[in-house]
Amino acid sequence: MKKLIQFELRKIFSRRLTQAALIALFLLSVLLDFSAYQNMYASDGISNEGTGRIAVEIDKAIAGKYKGLLTDEKVQQMMIEFKPKQDLHGMNAAYLYQNALQSALFRNFSDLDGNWNGYSVSDVYGNEEINIGYTYGWLNTSQNMVKIFIVLSLVVVIMTAPVFSGEYGGVDNIILTSKYGKTKCGAAKIIGSILAALIITAVVSAINLIYAFILYGSSGLDCSILFAPADFAAGYIPFNITCGTLLKYQILLAFTSIISVTGITLVLSAVCKNQTVALVASAAIYLFPVMLPVSETSTLFKIITLLPLYHAQFVFLMSVEQIRGNVLYALMAVPVALIFMGIGVFISRRVFAKHQVL
Repeated sequence: MKKLIQFELRKIFSRRLTQAALIALFLLSVLLDFSAYQNMYASDGISNEGTGRIAVEIDKAIAGKYKGLLTDEKVQQMMIEFKPKQDLHGMNAAYLYQNALQSALFRNFSDLDGNWNGYSVSDVYGNEEINIGYTYGWLNTSQNMVKIFIVLSLVVVIMTAPVFSGEYGGVDNIILTSKYGKTKCGAAKIIGSILAALIITAVVSAINLIYAFILYGSSGLDCSILFAPADFAAGYIPFNITCGTLLKYQILLAFTSIISVTGITLVLSAVCKNQTVALVASAAIYLFPVMLPVSETSTLFKIITLLPLYHAQFVFLMSVEQIRGNVLYALMAVPVALIFMGIGVFISRRVFAKHQVL
């Protein structure tokens, strides 16, 4: 069995389409993160401003002055330091951007003109303890990984779609079935597909985290996502968790997405005798939820968010209210993924076994 699984893994990774898709995925990861890094801008409001590396240094220096627990005293100090020095010409100060900390501050504590709105920390965050610091780089990384994980899911479809559909009537199938039997061959294909998908997910996640660590360091991983610039989707997550915890949930949901996609694709690969049909059908099913005319406020939307596409777009799942105390609704994605995989394994083995040459 071990040799069969190794054989299936080699076959998956040796396909030219798979190799091209993986190269494109890795390039996308690097380009997105580097582009976000290069396009960063920050100003201290006095004399220092810049983009890219300089912006990161400015943001880190400003965040370093106020890092730690957010207090009313710090809010007052920051409001004085970041008070607009130019005429806003009627623009809401919440949309003014000088640096990441100032943007997060104005989003929560500024009136239309950039003056303190009278809110205390407890008025905005209740009893939550908000740890602040440099989070901008890691939030950018999280935002980019949403796009990367969606593309990763489609790459897994490309890898998995030919596993069964490309073997019907093939010489390899005849030889291996004669030597090892249809049960072992089917199991090896399934295990090889799952392992390939998990390996690629782990590698892509590691690459993005390591690259972000090189660009931004570990600063900010222990800081709250609630105190974030207004343009971040992560700001819509209503729970007080750190950037580090956010990334852990995001990567967990990336794995549940991949597991679900693999299960779905295995079924279609076994059912469809044509590789292209299996690939297109799997990709269509994965992307189908975005076509559904369901409002985010609908109860049905909670169910739809448990489909694999929304695992990759983790913000939707993370934004749903908690269940049973401190348990996040997002964790429902784990049993859902296992169900998708269980169905995929069961159906694909039975269907493929009927088509195997004895």
